[in-house]
Amino acid sequence: MGLLDSVLGAVLNNGQEQPSQAGAGGLGSLIGVLASNPQLIQVVTSMLSNGSAQGGLGGLMDKFQQAGMGDVIGSWVGSGHNQAISGDQLGQVLGSDTLSDIASQLGLQPHEAATQLSHVLPGLVDKLTPQGQAPAEGLGNSGDLFGMLGGLLQQK
Repeated sequence: MGLLDSVLGAVLNNGQEQPSQAGAGGLGSLIGVLASNPQLIQVVTSMLSNGSAQGGLGGLMDKFQQAGMGDVIGSWVGSGHNQAISGDQLGQVLGSDTLSDIASQLGLQPHEAATQLSHVLPGLVDKLTPQGQAPAEGLGNSGDLFGMLGGLLQQK
């Protein structure tokens, strides 16, 4: 099993997701989402990396604050239960230009990209912030993020 496969397996359950939070399909639907579009993890890690157009994790947190949803991303970073987010809410946070860019990278319509991101982003942010805090220096580049996830997987 490769690193990307391990990373996908680690974040598929959205950190602490219960089946009711993932929609009718639960874990199976998340596996289907990622299997049908494996570029999703690469797009998300690129979005969270330092120097990204979105400003990395810190920039994303700022966008959530500005949209009035700071408590949502705070739950993903924190050590408690991850709050769910809908594709529509995520689209409001990211804005139509950013969402269109991401959708283009994924070969999807913006609403489809937002829905897929809403299933994966909470678990990935949760796994990348295991101490319950966003690092002041950010999460690093995309390679650093995959390395962090690989390290977390080896600890389990």
